[in-house]
Amino acid sequence: MIVTMHIGRRMVTLVTAACLTLGVVGCATGPDQPDTVAEEFAAALDSGDAASAAALTTDPAAAEEMISGLFEGLGNDDPTVTVAGIGDGDTFDLDVSWSFGEERDWSYRTTGSAMEDPAEETDDDDGWRVRWDPAVLAPQLSEGASLRYTPTTGTPPTIFDSAGQPLMSEQIVTLVNLDSSADPAVVAPLLATAAPTITADSLAADLEAAAGAPMTAVVLREADLAPVEEQLSALPGVTLAPQPRLLTANRDLSSPVWSGLDEMWHENQAATAGWAVQSVAADGTVRSIAGVDPTEAPDLHTTIDPDLQSRAEATLASFDRPAVIVGIDADTGAVRTVAQNAAADLEGPVALTGLYPPGSTFKVATTSAALQAGLAEPDTMLPCPGVATVGDRTIPNDESFDLGEVPLHTAFANSCNTTMAGLAVDMPSTALTEAALQFGLGVDYVTPGLVTVTGNVPPMETGAARVEGAIGQGQVTASPFGMALVAASIAGGKTPLPTIVEGQPATADQEVAPAPADTIAALRTMMRETVTDGTASELSDFSELIGKTGTAEYGGNNGAADNVSGAHGWFIGAQDNLAFAVFIAGADSSAPAVGAAGEWLGR
Repeated sequence: MIVTMHIGRRMVTLVTAACLTLGVVGCATGPDQPDTVAEEFAAALDSGDAASAAALTTDPAAAEEMISGLFEGLGNDDPTVTVAGIGDGDTFDLDVSWSFGEERDWSYRTTGSAMEDPAEETDDDDGWRVRWDPAVLAPQLSEGASLRYTPTTGTPPTIFDSAGQPLMSEQIVTLVNLDSSADPAVVAPLLATAAPTITADSLAADLEAAAGAPMTAVVLREADLAPVEEQLSALPGVTLAPQPRLLTANRDLSSPVWSGLDEMWHENQAATAGWAVQSVAADGTVRSIAGVDPTEAPDLHTTIDPDLQSRAEATLASFDRPAVIVGIDADTGAVRTVAQNAAADLEGPVALTGLYPPGSTFKVATTSAALQAGLAEPDTMLPCPGVATVGDRTIPNDESFDLGEVPLHTAFANSCNTTMAGLAVDMPSTALTEAALQFGLGVDYVTPGLVTVTGNVPPMETGAARVEGAIGQGQVTASPFGMALVAASIAGGKTPLPTIVEGQPATADQEVAPAPADTIAALRTMMRETVTDGTASELSDFSELIGKTGTAEYGGNNGAADNVSGAHGWFIGAQDNLAFAVFIAGADSSAPAVGAAGEWLGR
């Protein structure tokens, strides 16, 4: 029985399922001309129908296996196949092309032949079949051989730190896979040499959760695998699967920055990759028969300072709550350090994108706005009562300390909430927003290799909103990265474009002129006083260090859904060209952040 169907742009004649079930011998008739069988064979291949194409040959079983294997090996069952011509006698040519993606096309011509099949003879006509030969599908394809498509890459590039030493590189790791026949009591002691948290009970639980499917118990670097590889390989139910992976040279370094660099590395690999169609002979010999060679992906030279990064991670390791240090070169925007501890890792890349009330560190923006508006000078005498009612808000200082009337610079150094609230209440609604933007806070940056959020300082339409905003509460939020950028803007005189890969600075979603030079100079002086005689005097022995402390309340009156309340601790500052922000979640005061800064800077 013959069925005529429309497939794509052709009318194709296909053998029905009943014919396929019975085989060629069981069919009453076949295509009645060599050109007809060639057209039908080409149409079936073009539609990706291995069974129908195979049924038109003299050896359907072998042909279907080979055609299906070709589709699988090339990862593509959608070739374009047309009859290029019919030769003398029973020969025909096929034009075949495959597309493996943009600018990855492989085209060729093959020659086949048809023959009359005596089993198809009838009183009226003879049946014709394609004489089965794998070479009709692709050049150099023969019985026992196969073709496969594969992307190809050059020498894996290296990611370097600012000292020119490898930071990340492609290394071979081994997946230790277990199936249900593995004995956790035997496997666990071997794996625990590299992963102490693995126990027989934990492996048994993982195997039970896998419900009979294989599971990966651990991924080991070469140095960790070597001492136990022979023993693991001999155990039933254990399979070792090596694979390449981008890893840090120093396994102890951990940063949310690595994921962005990893993505950039893989993008460069993909952009420079070549491709190949390979012929695999029956004896395993591999030879490329088509494709384009890869180019070399560039090495990435990052701005990460390995010493600062290592010290930051060591400093934060002792905290049992999320803790972060971000360091930025104030002149160039080079990101020197992005470190966060294990507790922070559980919440995501909080160093770069976590948004929190910045508390009193935001007073640098409030003071800048006041100076630019002419509301005060550094020496202007202003009240700093322990508690003040400003508009319809009552604002206390920390533990309600009262300084009486003091110069603005003294109120700043001692972090007087009441002074800042009094300055901000009558400011325009956009004053704090504009002052923050001058320091990069609220600007969106697209930085190659780095995903960041700086913060949000919306216009504040009411006096109450400005009172809260003046002390970094209410609607004001910032990330540790954003506050490090604020410190860099003050230390360097303008907001630098963040950079994590040398030569590839960020682009900003808006251009904002920096604060006036005299305003920034005044802020530097007040931030130095904060260190020598103010709330960060614990660090007074650090020469040239400038800074601003911050305690930021959360929850309670700030509207936390679970009504949990407390305070985060902040310290931002700069020494020489290194600007930074230290953030300790739930620290209840700025003291832990100040202490962490001192340890990191080399006390």
